[in-house]
Amino acid sequence: MRPARRDPSTARLDPAPAGTPPSSLAIGLRDGVPIALAVIPFGAIVGVGAVQVGLGKLQAVLMPYLVYAGASQLVAYQLVSVGAPVLIILVTTVMVNLRFTMYSAALARYLEAEPRRWRALIAFFMTDQGFVLAVHRFESRDPPASALGYLAASWLPMWFSWTSSAVAGVLLGKVVPPGWHLDFVVPLVFLSLLAGSLRDRPAVLAASAGGVLAVVLAGLPVNLGMLLGSLAGIAVGTLAGGRERQRVAGEGGR
Repeated sequence: MRPARRDPSTARLDPAPAGTPPSSLAIGLRDGVPIALAVIPFGAIVGVGAVQVGLGKLQAVLMPYLVYAGASQLVAYQLVSVGAPVLIILVTTVMVNLRFTMYSAALARYLEAEPRRWRALIAFFMTDQGFVLAVHRFESRDPPASALGYLAASWLPMWFSWTSSAVAGVLLGKVVPPGWHLDFVVPLVFLSLLAGSLRDRPAVLAASAGGVLAVVLAGLPVNLGMLLGSLAGIAVGTLAGGRERQRVAGEGGR
């Protein structure tokens, strides 16, 4: 007996087969939303910090939209509070954000097929947490079909959460009691990020050199100690990383 033929007109009404993998957008949202919720306190603290250093309300509100980088915002606010020259502020914040150059280079191979304009646009929304999520997902056993779709779905919620919470911090900055000492949360956030990045010897050496020098030179004017410490950390990390790659290459050639 021949099996009954299936009516093609009803095929589109059939549900997707069990086990169909989720879309890149769904995977991105699933990965990005928890991080987006976690950055809300940090964004609010940055907004409060903008008010406390004396920025105007319009300047403070525009800052998270124009400078989507919490670490450099905090550094800039600290330098503004001590009256540092504009050049020092610019150079320091650029040094703080140099890591995004390395992040972009690491993700470039996953986006080679995408138009340049979309790659340039999505790069604006990159964060430390977003980079870690992307690398982890792209190198997993089941990477998303669309790298660009995944990045958009996972990074945009973080941007919205960050900017919204920062604006809320600006608007509420005047009413937050000083006794709450919210500024103490900021170094804790940086310490948690630092601890997660110390995965190899070059990273440990770079963090140690930069941190020690920044503390030793903390008395220099306009916070130059932090700038010099950053430069020292980058130099030590680069040298240590080069030697580590040479060592691995030498062992592989044996």
